[in-house]
Amino acid sequence: MSYITIIEEMKKKKFAPVYYFHGSETYMVEALKQALITNGIEQDERETNLSIYDLEETAIQEIISDAETFPFLGDRKLIFASNADFLRAKPAKTEIIHHPEVLVNYLDNPAPYSILIVIAPYDKVDERKKVVKKLKKVAKTVACEPLKEWNIKEVIQKVAEEHGVRISDEVIDYFISEIGTNLMIIHSEMKKLALYVGEGNTIRMQDAEILLSSQENSSALKLVDAIMANNLAKAIDITKDLEKMNEDPIALISLVASQFRSLLHVKLLKEQGYTQQQMAGQLKIHPYVAKLAMTRQTKFSTNELKEAINLLTETDVQIKTGKMEKSLAFELLLYQLIKKRQTLI
Repeated sequence: MSYITIIEEMKKKKFAPVYYFHGSETYMVEALKQALITNGIEQDERETNLSIYDLEETAIQEIISDAETFPFLGDRKLIFASNADFLRAKPAKTEIIHHPEVLVNYLDNPAPYSILIVIAPYDKVDERKKVVKKLKKVAKTVACEPLKEWNIKEVIQKVAEEHGVRISDEVIDYFISEIGTNLMIIHSEMKKLALYVGEGNTIRMQDAEILLSSQENSSALKLVDAIMANNLAKAIDITKDLEKMNEDPIALISLVASQFRSLLHVKLLKEQGYTQQQMAGQLKIHPYVAKLAMTRQTKFSTNELKEAINLLTETDVQIKTGKMEKSLAFELLLYQLIKKRQTLI
């Protein structure tokens, strides 16, 4: 099930006897844990009926024994079992000996007064193992993985609702292009925007443009977009703003060059018949980033992209060898990139 659906259920006090969270998206795991603690057990019962175990230090059979023990002066127990390394194909060698069959047997008849949460914070587990198959079949399972293109807009919309504000699709697109798909950053930036516009109000584009903390790649994308639009004044303005934030021109050249290389790779892969999803896998980028690159690359020819990369490389060399002052070299670079585009249009 989705991360959003599970949290909504928890807020409504609807709980499963066993949960299985797997994947390396730490923020998502922590959000699910916090939702369970907040909604699943009373504050005054947490000292006696909330248990947090590390499976690198405690065997699973001991944790199951705790789950089968009645709660002390309360309705239910909440038991977290983190770092389920024994679910992986090659578990680390430790002094702790796990008996996964005890968990398998427990899943057939979980205690009605306990909520057991098994957490495997890894990119991969061994899907062939009986215990993994049983967990996925019986437990309420959440894949805590980086946001995908198909659910990122839904998640941002839901995060906005959680903070009591509304947000349009246009602003969501801008949100993604500025800060990417990191869930922790999305929550942090949404909180800031919600405080700014006030509960019950709508986040406007101008609000997002003022407040969103741009990530490095976003700044490079803005420069590429300004070049694409033949807007030298805007490109220089972006550069000046970045310099005020102590961004080094050499670092900016590297960032812009990486964007042009990505566009070139996407263009070449598209010519070879690759789909957007295949490109994301090949280039190890998020599918939404691949989608943006697919749109941007249509504005450039293959030769343009190659020439841009060569210009960036030459400027980098000139700065590093002391032949040109950094800021002047970068402004001249922007002029050359845009001048070349103008002559080709």
